[in-house]
Amino acid sequence: MDCAWRAATPEDLAFARHLTCKNMLRYYIRHELMWQDEAFDVAWAGRDNRLLTSGDQLLGYVSLSRDARALYIRELQVVEAFRGLGIGSWAIDQVLSVAHQERRPALRLTVFENNRARVLYERKGFTVVGKDECFLRMQLDISP
Repeated sequence: MDCAWRAATPEDLAFARHLTCKNMLRYYIRHELMWQDEAFDVAWAGRDNRLLTSGDQLLGYVSLSRDARALYIRELQVVEAFRGLGIGSWAIDQVLSVAHQERRPALRLTVFENNRARVLYERKGFTVVGKDECFLRMQLDISP
């Protein structure tokens, strides 16, 4: 599939919120966490958000943040109909390219411990560096 990404606009918030809730609600329920639209919206506003596209089709999105130690993948969500086509892997490659360009020493993310996406992250070279309640903290060290 021919993928691209573009900067998200304020009009993309509803798509991203709906997709994330749809994809993640079962994990929230299983781990007795409460989904809050308002919390999602606040987080979205403070991040670097990129929509994953193929032509006019929205495939998903990536939400990033930064500090001096790393570039963080805060969200990587793919529309269910497009999973298994390499879109998540492609998106990680794009984020890794950004991390290299910005000379970040690491790429980090947090994933629910029982989320199947963990397999993708491990395949891309991430390792588990910590655990918090129901989450795994994962990291990919970046060579200079």
